[in-house]
Amino acid sequence: MNKLRGLKNKPILLFSFILLLKSAVAWYVVFNNALNWSMILTEVPIFIIVFCLIEWFSGKRKVLYYMIANLSITLIYFAVLMYYKYYGVIATYHALRQVKKVANVGESTYSLIAPYYLFVFVDIVFFCLLVIRPKYIKGWMSNTSIRMNRKVLIPLTAISLGLCTFNIWPHHASMNEHKKAEGMGILGYELYTVIADTTEKEALIDSEEITQQAVNKWKGIEIPGNRKYWGMNKGNNLIVVQMESFQNFLIGLTINGQEVTPNLNKLVKEETYFNNFYTNAGQGTTSDAEFVVNTSFYAPENKPATSSDYMNKRLPSLPRLLGDNGYFTSTFHTNSVEFWNRTALYKAIGFTQYYDQPFYGGEDHIAFGASDEVLFSKTAHELSKLDAEQQPFYAMVISMSAHHPFHIPEEKYKMQLPQSYEDTLLGDYIRAQNYADYAMGLFLEDLKSSGLWEDSVIIFYGDHQGIPMYTLSLEEKEQLSALIGHEYGYTDMFNIPLIVHSPGGQLPPIMSGTGGQVDILPTVANLLGISVEDQLHFGQDLFNQDRNVLPIRHFLPTGSFVNDQSIYVTGNDYADGENYSLEDNESRPGGSTEKQFEAAQRLLEMSNSYLLQLPDDVN
Repeated sequence: MNKLRGLKNKPILLFSFILLLKSAVAWYVVFNNALNWSMILTEVPIFIIVFCLIEWFSGKRKVLYYMIANLSITLIYFAVLMYYKYYGVIATYHALRQVKKVANVGESTYSLIAPYYLFVFVDIVFFCLLVIRPKYIKGWMSNTSIRMNRKVLIPLTAISLGLCTFNIWPHHASMNEHKKAEGMGILGYELYTVIADTTEKEALIDSEEITQQAVNKWKGIEIPGNRKYWGMNKGNNLIVVQMESFQNFLIGLTINGQEVTPNLNKLVKEETYFNNFYTNAGQGTTSDAEFVVNTSFYAPENKPATSSDYMNKRLPSLPRLLGDNGYFTSTFHTNSVEFWNRTALYKAIGFTQYYDQPFYGGEDHIAFGASDEVLFSKTAHELSKLDAEQQPFYAMVISMSAHHPFHIPEEKYKMQLPQSYEDTLLGDYIRAQNYADYAMGLFLEDLKSSGLWEDSVIIFYGDHQGIPMYTLSLEEKEQLSALIGHEYGYTDMFNIPLIVHSPGGQLPPIMSGTGGQVDILPTVANLLGISVEDQLHFGQDLFNQDRNVLPIRHFLPTGSFVNDQSIYVTGNDYADGENYSLEDNESRPGGSTEKQFEAAQRLLEMSNSYLLQLPDDVN
């Protein structure tokens, strides 16, 4: 008892011990490694430096400052836990820009919380109760008001600063943010990110060096003189359907003889199917997919696309390209246009009109707005009206009912799942996508009955991964691996379908070359007979190229990319990275080159540099 009382009267020891336990929880989740010497030697020095500053400058309210420091560090650990659970990367202060979105995606966010995560707040509750009992808090403050002896404080601070430097500096050049954070410690990594962003100015490539010829050279492609399928759909409407959280492994998947996506399975058999297609979305997920598809630029770094520095500019885009060629352009989404700052996004990329929550209303609510049935029914009616006009149109339609955490009303269930899938993320995901496919089937019927099917090029693709590897339980991973026939991994997580319907049906039934969302703009422009030679773009026409390099911006370490054989995941640098086969997700030597590694980084730098140097749009 005397030892406990002594610990209470030495807050630097008490709070260091408390935070050490919390850091163990964070390390267990992020690095699959709990109490160990590496964790102690990297995390504890940060605590000590903060607490030494408190000891140095504080007086009677020293305990309150310790509580504030404890709460602040606790919130950092909790944010890291939550962010890693879904995104698989270490959250930094950049992610705090999305905090205001939590209220809008509350159910999705709260579903990620494992009960033991809340352990990090147990002491906070106790301290809050203590604060409202003046008698106890005053007594504690009185017993701890004396500052530490400077003969102890000075060497303790110096040793801690030395350890921080020793932990941070040797790992600062690593490209793999996960390994960097493990070497520096979570708090050391957070501190390094702030310092690096403050002291290291981003070097931009001169905009005169960023030409289409330079982009194509880095990608290793040449534009053929006679392009296949050029202008075969000239004058047709363009309808682009972005499917929420839809991954490619769902295509053809059956459970107890039930097709999960019967309508899309039929489309795959009848239309042109790209089975080796990948998401380019960054941390803005759905809105990033909108951005990439409509601009053929890469998602920005460390910020959601629709709240980035790009949004005050007039961006080269698909809506502007088609608008300049006589198209009316519009976008359809049941959520509020203010979410993800789409008001700025749609202005920046030049959509003529948008339809959002006020148009669809609140009926049949699922996720964050009206159901996909309402979306597709009202959208089909509006498209019919646009089709009756003299000019062709481009319409982007964004589904949402199958949004994480995939909770749809029981009356919307369209398939029976085995008991082992009930109350699991995987089961909820499959059921939500089955419902989304049902709603898609109704949309397809409306398009065909109205004549739009024969007047329009229609593109279907998934926006981003729905099942992050890091979110699944061990049992769910085993279930999913059994469903797809191999261990679920990166190649499955980023693989989304692309399906192209072309009136006349002259396109090949299947395209197995590697492609990504960034390639949609030049691919549809080729079908519509609209030149993109004078508009910078980072994608390529998938019908006329047989090789590709696709940088992955956010969900993997910096420098990672997809090529025609594998997904390359960066190590500390290129040499110790890993290649995961696109066929079965197996890690194998080879499959990528250092030249592709350099190209992927250069392409991202060129994309970002060009957009940042565009003049602001004063209109």
